[in-house]
Amino acid sequence: MSQPTPTTAPGADPTPPQGAPTRMPLAIEDWLTVIIMALLALITFANVLVRYFTNASFAWTEEVSVFLMIVLSMVAGSAAVARNRHIRIEYFADSGPEARQRALAKFGAAMVALLFGLIAVLSARVLWDDVQYGETSPGIGVPQWWYSMWLPILSLAIMLRAIGLWWRGGQPAADNPELPSSPAVRDEERAP
Repeated sequence: MSQPTPTTAPGADPTPPQGAPTRMPLAIEDWLTVIIMALLALITFANVLVRYFTNASFAWTEEVSVFLMIVLSMVAGSAAVARNRHIRIEYFADSGPEARQRALAKFGAAMVALLFGLIAVLSARVLWDDVQYGETSPGIGVPQWWYSMWLPILSLAIMLRAIGLWWRGGQPAADNPELPSSPAVRDEERAP
């Protein structure tokens, strides 16, 4: 005997209660975050030890630390967009009917994609200038493009995550169902 196919009422949302899966796992951003934080901690700790024991410091640590902090914020921003936890006014974004919440999430994802697409294009021009004119970093004198090449790459990653969020209809990624905005948590909160 076949099981009856569940039907949805007219006007009801046919999407599943959990978020849709992403094509690229969010573990990529999670592991990159861990690795970058570990590198920052090691670099800073090594600099503290060298200063303590020798009264000198590694000159390169400040420049590398600033670069790693920028990369960390971009990687974490990519994960936040995929999880639908980017900066927003939660009073408006997480209240009201589900359809309005999804519409606002899709609008926000579209605006994030547009913004980071523009940042990718403009930062690619900066990268080209750094390569063309042979710019070097002010602290340790390495080619500046070693640092500036990551801005367009990570901006494209955030743009693609925002497009994925828009494609999923504003639902957070299924990789993270415990977030407050995920449908599973909202269903538990609504249960008596």
